[in-house]
Amino acid sequence: MVLLDRNFALLHNGTVLEEHMATLNIKKMPDRLYRKIQARANREHRSVAQEVIHILSQATDDAMSFSILDLQGLGKEVWSKVDASKHVSKERRGWD
Repeated sequence: MVLLDRNFALLHNGTVLEEHMATLNIKKMPDRLYRKIQARANREHRSVAQEVIHILSQATDDAMSFSILDLQGLGKEVWSKVDASKHVSKERRGWD
């Protein structure tokens, strides 16, 4: 058996032996939210617990990382008619 990481172990034949599972208890969940999750789970033929895991997986796995370079030029149309040096001078005078 080879330990892949803290969550998985691999048998010599290449199959995953087990995945460690945590338990999550949610207290004071609004009934309306629970009913929405329950309805969604029913539509997807999942249990409520499976649906919550699915939702949390999507929310955490689909997060895209962005580079600061992706922001280059963003909002430039707002500043197109503004003299930068005059704007900075005006802002600095307001600090006093």
